[in-house]
Amino acid sequence: MSSASAPTLATPTGVVVAAPGLDREQWLTVRRAGVGGSEVAAILGMSKYTSPTEVYLDKVGELPLDRPLDPVLAEAAFWGHEHEPTVARVFSARTGLGVVEGPGTLAHVERRWMLANVDRYVLAAGDSAPSSLLEIKTRSAYQFDEWLLGVPDGPALQTHWYLAVTGYEHAYVAALLGGNRLLIHRVERDETLVAHLVEIVGRFWQDVLDRVPPAIDGSQATEFLLDHLYSVTAGGVTVADPAEVLPLLERRRELKAREERTADELREIDNRLKATAGEAEVVKTQGRTAFTWKQNGPLSQKRFTAAHPDLAQQYTHRVDALDTARLAAEHPDEFRAHRARRLVVPKESNAA
Repeated sequence: MSSASAPTLATPTGVVVAAPGLDREQWLTVRRAGVGGSEVAAILGMSKYTSPTEVYLDKVGELPLDRPLDPVLAEAAFWGHEHEPTVARVFSARTGLGVVEGPGTLAHVERRWMLANVDRYVLAAGDSAPSSLLEIKTRSAYQFDEWLLGVPDGPALQTHWYLAVTGYEHAYVAALLGGNRLLIHRVERDETLVAHLVEIVGRFWQDVLDRVPPAIDGSQATEFLLDHLYSVTAGGVTVADPAEVLPLLERRRELKAREERTADELREIDNRLKATAGEAEVVKTQGRTAFTWKQNGPLSQKRFTAAHPDLAQQYTHRVDALDTARLAAEHPDEFRAHRARRLVVPKESNAA
């Protein structure tokens, strides 16, 4: 590449492909042109919230561009964005390092599908140009132990992806936990990890270009996606390949039978432990509590009502509830559109 046509580098290996301040639809469109750091864990099957299938369908345009987030995740994202300037300022004060906002969305100069939206860039003392980056996270106090000794897997993968895009040798991750504890970790570039990420995510991106979807996995994220992905055709029939479906049905029957056996065995163990406890709430062995069987579970409403009908009537109150029967009768289309789908497999499939 001649110097006249060489792109201007914003970081050692990063070029700007989108300016800051884009509206949400423009920004989401830019993200579809490659893979960003927040998607790497999902592609590797390491995200609780997003699956490889969802990332793939988004990249090929089969999902709405600006689909609604889960309300809990949306609320967490809102507060993370709101706290970002404060965390950046405190990080700078505690480390003595300068912090600046970036020029927009970056792409790797040679692999333009590698994208990065970096929270902040870091300047060492006396420097006029950034030499590393800062990733900012806001997390629950319950995750303090996960962050105490280092950066958890998901954010660590995201940070290394940004190192891969930008070419920096190290990065910082600042995590605000529970709103009142700030942990700061320095992440050194691991060339072996960078190479693995580029290879694995690169194969995924090639599959996106070739329209080869990833295999369906067993994650809850994929389950949620499939439950809400399709508009159901009432009475629709798919004629499936027996070579694909019948082995799945047989494996499902095996797993369900194993599940039932395991449940029976577990119930037997629990019953034997309860018999050992008898009237006691605490059972000790070798001087330590082995297990407890305390009377602190949910109230058995049927037994209580049968034993104390007057008290039960006194403490019974009406609650607001959706009249689903009336809704189904008066607005059948709306009712059906929001019904959950159930997978039902006959005990003895005659699909063959």
